[in-house]
Amino acid sequence: MSRFALTVEYDGRPFMGWQRQAHGPSVQEAIERAALAITGETVAVHAAGRTDAGVHARGMRAHLDLERIITPFRLMEALNAKLRPAPVAILDCQLVADDWHARFSCLARHYEYRIISRRAPLTFENGLAWRVPTPLDASAMADAAARLVGRHDFTTFRSAHCQADSPLRTLDRLDVRQQGERISVFASARSFLHHQVRSMVGCLALVGQGKWSADDLQAALEARDRSQLGLNAPPDGLFFLRADYP
Repeated sequence: MSRFALTVEYDGRPFMGWQRQAHGPSVQEAIERAALAITGETVAVHAAGRTDAGVHARGMRAHLDLERIITPFRLMEALNAKLRPAPVAILDCQLVADDWHARFSCLARHYEYRIISRRAPLTFENGLAWRVPTPLDASAMADAAARLVGRHDFTTFRSAHCQADSPLRTLDRLDVRQQGERISVFASARSFLHHQVRSMVGCLALVGQGKWSADDLQAALEARDRSQLGLNAPPDGLFFLRADYP
């Protein structure tokens, strides 16, 4: 038995999310079906994160185990051939130790959320960014974001369906950068709660619109109450960028 680590890129628009679903297509199922077609083996593909419906990835890490003897390069090429025309690509494939785990060995996860602030509809990036039709003050958003960095109870920014045992998380990074009409929010942590990034970005957008202040954001955090969330951003602009390992 050999364990292969994959780096996966995908457009989340056609999928119900990463995780296998009974009611629609998933990225996990697409890769597992491709592996079955190549090797005849029924495999389980484990990922560093479980992205929601409509969320994308530039560098999701995953792994699978195979009995068949095959080189990483040949496996990568075969998977990509079988995955077409689904918008999923295996960017890299490597042999790893049997105890390496895409989820449990991960030390940090990094996300980017893309906002485009303009009145005109999106064309090329429709579904790949959140269009906010009103101007945003990126500087105010950055100042407010600093209030969320560190170890906190993120209950307010946690989905009601979150299955994590604890709402406590250490947010290592929450940066806001602007380039023209594009605003990117970069978030890094060892792990995130369900909807945490989208919830934080939604509230930062309220700050950028002048509807909330940094104090309002901090008050929402300290309330530890989901009903105090101002806005949950849509999935369109969220990208899983990469995962770090020892």
